[in-house]
Amino acid sequence: MSDDPIKRDGLKPRYWETTPLTKMSSAEWEALCDGCGKCCLNKLEDEDTGEVALTRVACRLLDDATCRCAQYPIRHQFVPDCITLDPGTIHKHMYWLPQTCAYRLLHEGRPLYDWHPLISGTAESVHRAGVSMQGRTYSEYEIADEDWEEHIIEEPT
Repeated sequence: MSDDPIKRDGLKPRYWETTPLTKMSSAEWEALCDGCGKCCLNKLEDEDTGEVALTRVACRLLDDATCRCAQYPIRHQFVPDCITLDPGTIHKHMYWLPQTCAYRLLHEGRPLYDWHPLISGTAESVHRAGVSMQGRTYSEYEIADEDWEEHIIEEPT
């Protein structure tokens, strides 16, 4: 028997504390997503300041109930400009990642929040903590682009 316990899903407990983002397996990387849905919100960027504001207007592929992409493996077929976040591109996309995002937190050397599913053991914890966008979005099909500014929100933290 190994001294290094493995969780039932095959991931080592608290692997994110010892494994750099650049050394994570695909499964480890994907498991960091807390399922908040905030990265799937359409954002507005101020041309003068570069400041990014979240809107309540979500990508057409976001499932508002689960806060997950309904077509994640093939999302680029539907949304060609959907950003692929990986260890090699994270530095380019930091400006739009949510403040509570595990990728951002770890990249900045900060710990995950207690509500993160990897710590709590349940995917529901992000919703119970009020951090997710569950039930709070509009599809981009419902709101005209020119009206997105009316739907700017403070990021749930």
